[in-house]
Amino acid sequence: MNELDFDDELQWTPQAKAKLKNIPFFVRTQARQRIEELARASESGEVTAKLVEQARHEFGQ
Repeated sequence: MNELDFDDELQWTPQAKAKLKNIPFFVRTQARQRIEELARASESGEVTAKLVEQARHEFGQ
């Protein structure tokens, strides 16, 4: 499965997907998992660009 296949129950906005693609490929899978953990913790069914940015700040990027 390609690391950018979005078959999970969480919905990703096009803007969030674009931001994920800007993350270096060698950490992208781990970053996606952490971002999705944040989305689930906030009980959000959708990953937005704002959430990706929040994760980036929280994880020190």
